[in-house]
Amino acid sequence: MSAAKGTKENPWQLKTPPQSSDFEMYKDEKDGKNILVCTVGKTVLHYDYRCIADLHAMLKAHGDWMELGSADEQKPAKEGTVEAWGRSENNPVGGWYGLKKGFRGRFGMYVPPLLEEIGLAEVEHNPRNNRMRAL
Repeated sequence: MSAAKGTKENPWQLKTPPQSSDFEMYKDEKDGKNILVCTVGKTVLHYDYRCIADLHAMLKAHGDWMELGSADEQKPAKEGTVEAWGRSENNPVGGWYGLKKGFRGRFGMYVPPLLEEIGLAEVEHNPRNNRMRAL
């Protein structure tokens, strides 16, 4: 029997929404907290694991397509996007889902493909300005 997907030994192999870059993700634990480890080349990002359920619930409530709006932590996120929600004080964690200072952004680039992979969302794959919606 093969190892469960989403572990360090068997990470999810994903592509960014425009299909231009490969990256991988897996669930891990750090300081007693469940996290998503996202490895893009040599860069390693961490997101609060509950972002999967929280983002899916928000998209379900939203009920329609939502622009991803990916942006680095240092840049402002476009209002009304998945990225803006992923850093908003009005989301369930009251701020950033990204956990590594300096690398907390790009929520709208790396988390949506995981939701698509595990069957919770549909994500567009255009060269830019992609959107997602809950399934």
